[in-house]
Amino acid sequence: MGFGMQSMLKEGHKHLSGLDEAVLKNIDACKQLSTITRTSLGPNGMNKMVINHLDKLFVTNDAATIVNELEVQHPAAKILVLASKAQQEEIGDGANLTISFAGELLQAAEELIRMGLHPSEIISGYTKAVNKTVEILDELVEEGSENMDVRDKEQVISRMRAAVASKQFGQEDTLCSLIADACIQVCPKNPVNFNVDNVRVAKLVGGGLHNSAVVPGMVLRTDAVGTMKYIEKAKVAVFVGGVDTSATETKGTVLIHSAEQLENYSKTEEAKVEELIKAVADSGAKVIVSGAAVGEMALHFCERYKLMVLKISSKFELRRFCRTTGSVAMLKLCQPKPDDLGYVDSVSVEEIGGARVTIVKNEVDGNSVATVVLRGSTDSILDDLERAVDDGVNTYKAMCRDSRIVPGAAATEIELAKRVKDFSFQETGLDQYAIAKFAESFEMIPRTLAENAGLNAMEIISSLYAEHASGNTKVGIDLEPGYLLLNMLQMLHALYYESIRLLCQNLLVDQEETSLLLAWMKTN
Repeated sequence: MGFGMQSMLKEGHKHLSGLDEAVLKNIDACKQLSTITRTSLGPNGMNKMVINHLDKLFVTNDAATIVNELEVQHPAAKILVLASKAQQEEIGDGANLTISFAGELLQAAEELIRMGLHPSEIISGYTKAVNKTVEILDELVEEGSENMDVRDKEQVISRMRAAVASKQFGQEDTLCSLIADACIQVCPKNPVNFNVDNVRVAKLVGGGLHNSAVVPGMVLRTDAVGTMKYIEKAKVAVFVGGVDTSATETKGTVLIHSAEQLENYSKTEEAKVEELIKAVADSGAKVIVSGAAVGEMALHFCERYKLMVLKISSKFELRRFCRTTGSVAMLKLCQPKPDDLGYVDSVSVEEIGGARVTIVKNEVDGNSVATVVLRGSTDSILDDLERAVDDGVNTYKAMCRDSRIVPGAAATEIELAKRVKDFSFQETGLDQYAIAKFAESFEMIPRTLAENAGLNAMEIISSLYAEHASGNTKVGIDLEPGYLLLNMLQMLHALYYESIRLLCQNLLVDQEETSLLLAWMKTN
């Protein structure tokens, strides 16, 4: 029998204590996770290739997908993963920023611990800094942004571009137009009640993004069951239990003595099925939707009465179909009441990119579901496009709740870093060092954006601080191609001048004359 902790815990346990063993090792694990995701931050973020335990390949720069598929086991790093998941569920975007910023804060905390600060003092400083940051953010809100019209397409696109560009840089204009159309279409009278689930995505391999479109209604990845492939202005009946003869729970034996009795037995079954299908047709329904199997005999009578039959196996899709058409799902095949029937403008089977799909359109009576049909050459590209659409829709949801905005491109972060740093000088306790480190952590965002774009991070951060100190609080990083081109030209000029200088040196030209020559070349 051991002593102390060893005697209390079961065999094979691991006990870590103290700063070096527990705190710093946990911080290191979180830093590793932060480093993985950080290079995917921003519009120039790099894609990661992740292969999960099922050998499925993911190529994406979406941090939520990366950390989900990595299956992180370390308990401290797992807390970061849970934080990113909570961010994704609540806001729908910003998982990468959550992990990267948390990693930066922990790295700053590690430096403070090594300086001799106690973790409780660091926590106190960070808490004060967070409260101050929230205060400052309210002051940085753009004037008039709280009065945004969420049904104005131009305003919606301008605010959605940043979120979509971080996933699909260069294609944000096309995608934002599609997402804005879909969101505005399903936006309820009270925008606060906007439901992201009402904007669906249908991914069809083939074609390109320019072939994508928004369908007012649903796109089902299945063909119609019978020969009826098109119908318009029709009533719809939905049956969850399927369109087939219902089997009894108990089993029985039927003794048949003659062929006549056998014929009468089968005729009775046929008559019962025909009676049920005729009852549905008499109710005015032209489309039958089945949530389970469709029997051959039932299908035969559906064809006779000119009824279109659709099969939707997913209960979630069936629920959305009922929401779109306004129908009530019935448990078994029976004559529906007028109130149970839904309505569709048109149901048509079309072929898109080699795949047969059923398009259910419902443009009147406040249709509540819209589908973005995405086209792309591979499944991987379509998955990434879907994530961009998801971010755009969640951004629209955030706009509906609170339309206030702050300057982007790291302008807000630099202003926060500057003001929180000033706030740290007003504190007198040891937590002032933690507040200062919290302020410095904001520099991670412009630094990462610059590094991912191949720019000089230190030069950009210093120039941003200079601009903000002079009162230009809305100045951020310019990652446009023109800016990058200017940087490349500056590099080429520098190389050109260096080659001239080396040539003069080899020709034994005087150093003063060389500098005069280079100065003349720069001015002319």
